[in-house]
Amino acid sequence: MIRVVRMIFEEDKVEDFLKNFHQHKEQIRNFPGCSHLELWQDENSKNIFMTYSHWKDEEALNQYRDSELFKSVWSYTKQLFLEKPIAFSAKKIEELP
Repeated sequence: MIRVVRMIFEEDKVEDFLKNFHQHKEQIRNFPGCSHLELWQDENSKNIFMTYSHWKDEEALNQYRDSELFKSVWSYTKQLFLEKPIAFSAKKIEELP
């Protein structure tokens, strides 16, 4: 399962977000069920970021979302938002090399 979360931060909070992400990225990536993690930044709006992650299944994602790690990271991150984040889950249908 692929999870994408789009986040728009207050411009003066971007560095705070990045510092927090870098402090926790290895823990998130190594959480049971997570096999891939990327952080993307919008090309034109430097305060828009997306996380792109691969999870074994929805149960693994939910276990992460119920964890102290997620609660700690998310409670800090949500204070930095300019707008409500958008999150969605998807499955890969096809990939062309």
